[in-house]
Amino acid sequence: MIEFLTEPFTLPFMMRALIATLMAASVCALLSCWLVMLGWSLMGDAISHAVVPGVVLAYIFGLPFAVGAVIAALCAVALIGAVRSSGRVREDAAIGIVFTTLFSFGLVLISVTATNTDLNHILFGNVLGVSWGDIWQIGILAVIVAAVLLMKRRDFVLYAFDPGFAHAIGLRPRLLGGILLVILALTSVVGLQIVGVVLVVAMLIIPGSTARLLTDRFVPMLVIAVAVSVLGTVVGLYVSYYADVSSGGAVVLVQGLMFLAVYVLAPRYGVLARWRARRQSAALS
Repeated sequence: MIEFLTEPFTLPFMMRALIATLMAASVCALLSCWLVMLGWSLMGDAISHAVVPGVVLAYIFGLPFAVGAVIAALCAVALIGAVRSSGRVREDAAIGIVFTTLFSFGLVLISVTATNTDLNHILFGNVLGVSWGDIWQIGILAVIVAAVLLMKRRDFVLYAFDPGFAHAIGLRPRLLGGILLVILALTSVVGLQIVGVVLVVAMLIIPGSTARLLTDRFVPMLVIAVAVSVLGTVVGLYVSYYADVSSGGAVVLVQGLMFLAVYVLAPRYGVLARWRARRQSAALS
């Protein structure tokens, strides 16, 4: 058993993958709680895809990926607002139009960029190929995102639950929303190196959704989301090693199966618990 548990991480690339994925999974889990409470699942999908052209352009001009991602995310938000302001296009349609257009632009840039680096890793991730330099970049971005989320957590909670009250006590809801969008862009950069743009939205939504089924309190929700994400990461890496499958895909698949189990078995909000409650209510009536 000890050999089974330690063998994968005797390989240097697996150890780097574990460190990078744990950092990315933790910070994605923290942000996922606010995305779930705000109902920003579609926005998370949009921003994670919209950063692709920014990341590619940053690579072309020799800039840090985070710079290109934030600029692309802000452009995406501005474009969504402009399309929505016409009054004839709903917000969900505006988000869909903008993010698919920017994502397609990123695909075109990837296809025409002459480089020895496989930019397709932006789409599908390459966790087994991360270097120590990548880990440092992921770590710095993760620390920045986690610090902002934890230091401003009370303000963000007020913004998520009651923007009107937040404004009444002197907070600026639009500024808080803008900060969350910037954080979302940075987190997308953290996650895309692990599971790629295609799957990063899962890491941004599944942990918070799972925790939401297990608790009504926000601080425990943060703890549970991180625990779910970390456990899914470790189990997913073991599955990818012994089954010889995609590491990023295995991590997300395990997290998805954990959500399914909680969705069915959660003691208060699970399918079985709600079914028993309905049966008891029918019996009493």
